[in-house]
Amino acid sequence: MFNIGFSEAVIIFLVALIVLGPEKLPEVGKFLAKLSLELKKGVEEIKKELELEEIEEDLKEAKKEIENLATEVHSLKEKK
Repeated sequence: MFNIGFSEAVIIFLVALIVLGPEKLPEVGKFLAKLSLELKKGVEEIKKELELEEIEEDLKEAKKEIENLATEVHSLKEKK
């Protein structure tokens, strides 16, 4: 996601350990893990909503095409 390599992750961990201390680091890790999961869930929900909207739009277009074809068929029957 952020293209962080192993060495960068180690440096971030060491800085966090120094700044936060060993007592707070597990709490922050849990918080970040929960935040990450919630963000992933939110992104998935948005993707599903967008897909549903796209499907609804496609269905509306198909319905219009069917109605146009039905009108054409009806007008052709009347001409005979």
